[in-house]
Order: sequence, then C-alpha cells, then structure tokens
Amino acid sequence: MPPAQTGGSTEEQAPGGKPKRGRKRDDVALPALGLLGTLRWAWTQLTSMRTALFLLLLLAVAAVPGSLFPQRPANPAAVTQYIEDNPGSGPWLDRFQLFDVYSSAWFSAIYLLLFISLIGCVVPRAKVHWKALRSKPPRTPKKLSRLQEYGTLVVPADSGLTAAEAAKDAAAVLRKRGYRVEARDLDTDRPSVGAERGFAKETGNLVFHVSLIGVLASVAVGGLVGYNGQRVVVEGDTFVNTLVGYDTFSPGTNFSESQLAPYSITLDDFDVTFDRQPGTGKVQPLDFTASVTVQEDPNDEPRAETIKVNEPLTIGGSRVYLVGNGYAPVVTVRDGEGNVSFQGPVVGVPTDGVYTSLMVIKAPDAKPDQLGFVGFFLPTAMVDGDGVSFSGDPDPANPQLNLNSYYGDLGLDTGVPGNVFVLDTDDLTPLNNRELDAGGIVLAMNQIHDLPDGKGSISFDGLLRYAALDVHYDPAKGFVLFFAVLSLAGLSASLFLSRRRVWVRTGTNEDGRIMVEYGLLARGEDPRLEAEAEAIRGLLENKWMADGSASTREAGPDNLADASVAGSTGRTEETGKDE
Repeated sequence: MPPAQTGGSTEEQAPGGKPKRGRKRDDVALPALGLLGTLRWAWTQLTSMRTALFLLLLLAVAAVPGSLFPQRPANPAAVTQYIEDNPGSGPWLDRFQLFDVYSSAWFSAIYLLLFISLIGCVVPRAKVHWKALRSKPPRTPKKLSRLQEYGTLVVPADSGLTAAEAAKDAAAVLRKRGYRVEARDLDTDRPSVGAERGFAKETGNLVFHVSLIGVLASVAVGGLVGYNGQRVVVEGDTFVNTLVGYDTFSPGTNFSESQLAPYSITLDDFDVTFDRQPGTGKVQPLDFTASVTVQEDPNDEPRAETIKVNEPLTIGGSRVYLVGNGYAPVVTVRDGEGNVSFQGPVVGVPTDGVYTSLMVIKAPDAKPDQLGFVGFFLPTAMVDGDGVSFSGDPDPANPQLNLNSYYGDLGLDTGVPGNVFVLDTDDLTPLNNRELDAGGIVLAMNQIHDLPDGKGSISFDGLLRYAALDVHYDPAKGFVLFFAVLSLAGLSASLFLSRRRVWVRTGTNEDGRIMVEYGLLARGEDPRLEAEAEAIRGLLENKWMADGSASTREAGPDNLADASVAGSTGRTEETGKDE
C-alpha cells in the first residue's frame, strides 16, 4: 500500500489503513505547558526525593572550599595575606565569594533549595501516611497460599470452637503482637482477619526528614542571631562582654547588641602542666588550666571558675572556650624626652613547643619619633655552639627578650586597620639589629637598654601568662542537638523496623473441625518474616491446641472445606506455589 498523504506529511501504515504504532507523526504537536504548567513541573522536580538527595550532596561539596581557603569571618588577616600572596587568583576567588563560603549567595541558594525540597517531599508523604494510619488493613486475598509465608492449622472438633470464634481468637493474638487488626465476615462460613503493623517504619522515615529540616532551620536561626568573638586576656586583666571588649567579633545577620549579657571574666592565674621525658629532652603539655573570677551581672557576687581545653565555661547563655595561651612580657618604653610612651604586657605568639614567641611592640606616642620593636621571647634562653640563642624549655627558667628597634612613622595614624602582631619596617629607620654597630637588644628580666642617638629606652619588667578565649553564642544549639538525636531515632526506625501484613481465614469442615490458613506478606525485604510466621503459628497452636492432640497430615491449602490436615507450613516462592 502506498504511503497515506495527510496534510502534506507521510507516514507508514499497517494493513487496514491504520498508522503503525511507535511512528512519530509530523502533524501532531505536544501542547505547550504555559507558565502555570512550567511552574508546576519545576515544583514537581524540586520536591522529588532524588532532587533532595542531590541537593544534600551538593551542599556537602559546596562546603569543601570553606576548609581549603581561609574564611574572612574567622580570620580576615589570613584572607588579606592570601590575596596579597596570590595576586592572580586571589581577587577572582574573592569575586566568587570563596573566602565567605558559608554566607555566599550560591551556598545560601543551595541551602534554601534543600530546605524547600525537603518540605515539599515531607508534606505530601505525611498526608499519605496519615490516611494509611486511619485506613483499615487491606482486604483478605482469595489465595493466601501465594503469599511469601503460608501455613495451615486444624483445630479438633471437640474444641467447641466455631469459625467466627477462631477468627476472633486469631485477631486477639495478632493484636497482642502489635498488629492493627480487623475481623471480617464473622457472620459467614469463611470469616477472616486482616492485620498490619510496621507503620513506625514510615513514621521513622518521616521523622528523619522532618528532623533534617529542623536541623537546617536551627542552624539558620543560630547563624542569624548568634555570634562568635575572641579575646586575649592577660593574667590580672578583666574581659567585659561588650562589643569593644572583643579583639575580633563575628555577629550574625540579625544580631543586636542587646543580646550581649553583662558578664565579666577576670583571669586570675594560668597554669600549664608539662610532661618531661628524662634522657630525651622532649616536653609535652599535659594540662592547661585558667583560673578565673566571673560575674553574671555587675550586681552579682563574684565566683571562682576554671576553664580547660574541652571544658568550656557556660555564662550568660554563651560558651567560653580556651583555645590558646602563651607568655606576655611586661615592658616599659621611654621616648627621647624621657616620658613613658608604652608600658604593660605584650602578647607573644608561640611558634614551637617550647614557646619561642614572636614579639612586636609599638609605641606611637613616643616623641620626637615613634618607636617600634620586633623580635622574639625565649622562656628559657640558651646559646648553642654557633652563638645562636634558643629556648630549651617552655617554663620560664631564664626569660629573655631579643629585639630589633626602629624609629619613624608606624603608619597608625592613617585610619587603616592593621595587624597588631605585624610591624611594617619598610619605611622605618633601624636603630638596633645585628648588622649595625649598636647590635641587637638582649634583655633579661629587670634589665633596661638605652636606644642609640638618645631615642629612648626599653626595659623588661616582668612576665605574665595569657589565655586566648573564644566566646560562642548560639541560642539554637539545643534545638540542633534535639533534632539530631531525633533524626538518628527516626533513621533507626526506618532501617530496622519492617512493614508486615498478616491474614488469617477460618472455616468449618463437615466433620466439625476448624480449618485455619494464614499468610504473611512484607513490604520490601524482610529476612525476619519467616521467623514471624513461625512465632504466629506457635501462638495460635498454644491458643487452640495446648494439649497437642492434633495429628499432622497433608491437605490442599486453598480449599478449607476439603482440608483435613492438623497443620502445615511453607514458604511460597515467586512461582506462587507453596511447598
């Protein structure tokens, strides 16, 4: 037959003049979705479980750059240094917000889409599950022998039972095992029982997903109203919980200064316990203890507390962690006019296990020229064979300051923020260092050194310890813990519980015996279904045939009226035939 002509298009036809199936017709066009249809399709795709899992994986991948690159909220100085050291890639990384990963637009978009996707997945499933909880167990199949687990029982005629009573007994047995039970057709000659349990499996699944939403929401709330702050406190100093009291402060988006509780922390003493291995000279820290005095409110009585590593202080709704420590030599700097331009402890930055510490001292009030010092502090100063000083022990057995001095404009009057632990010496004139005739400055405890050209002097007056504290406030952390535990409970329920259905049908034989057949079906893989069938069989036998008077012979499973067995059981394979 020649091809049929339809509107200028041709298509192959089957015998009888009808087009063959599977052939694309050129004159048939799919209707356009339109705006509403497109939005509905997009919502369907977004709220699918596959999309939720993909977004969860994508969120984990998106968080990786936060560990690879320094983050501006945690360490802005490190970000600035990274950009300076990488002038080619640094600015581009900054444009893509890789130094602000967790507050970036793309990370927030993934976070928000995951939040919406989980809600869109959970709500429809919760509605379906609620209807399933209120519905009756499924109707009894006509052929129970086709189920995964199948068995029969015969109750002797002298038991005095009827088929309806046997069905009620089976319902009571199943109800005690936690099944939701419905007895049916009790007024007929073939009454049956339908039972179902394991709804906690789906409930656990829903609880798990709702808990994930709770965790995401709690983390978001904590990020909005919480804050993190760091402060270095020297022995004898007091930290007051105000904005100006922090060295660095990272507030949440909706943070308000009124959230700061008016507490104070005074560092009374800082103690470090070291483990020294005889013969090897190795020293390992064992314990760090900060003894502090705290006041929840200016009108409250002070109380003594201790802060240790992994043992934070809880005060004013905040957690105060001990994250670092070191030495703070007390120095006095006098300028060329003999006036004190700087006096107090200077925080050193430890560089090794024996607390060799970098030192930077700035005296911007010195006259006629500003003074700056750069060097290192040695707790136990020793000299090697080459005449190089080093620290032999972390305890201050022989404390010593080794400094270079400079004068000039320190660049502190420009209004540009700088790092207190860095001194830019490019535009400064050196006064003391090893390459000059004046040499470097070496100060032991209670020693003073006069600077060249009458520029002033510096003295080493004492030695204190300091503690670096990290203050963390997150009002939602309790909810995060709650939802995390709840999600584990829900996940355990969804993994280890099984959804099962049981049906029992009874009937009366011509000789008065009660013929019983039962079948079990699992939704999904259930390796314990066979054991459940044996348990139910044992309970039914104990209920009806405690005396063990029944005999065992074979009978057809599907016709109770013709059955003549005392009992049989079997596991049906996929072919639908029982053993």
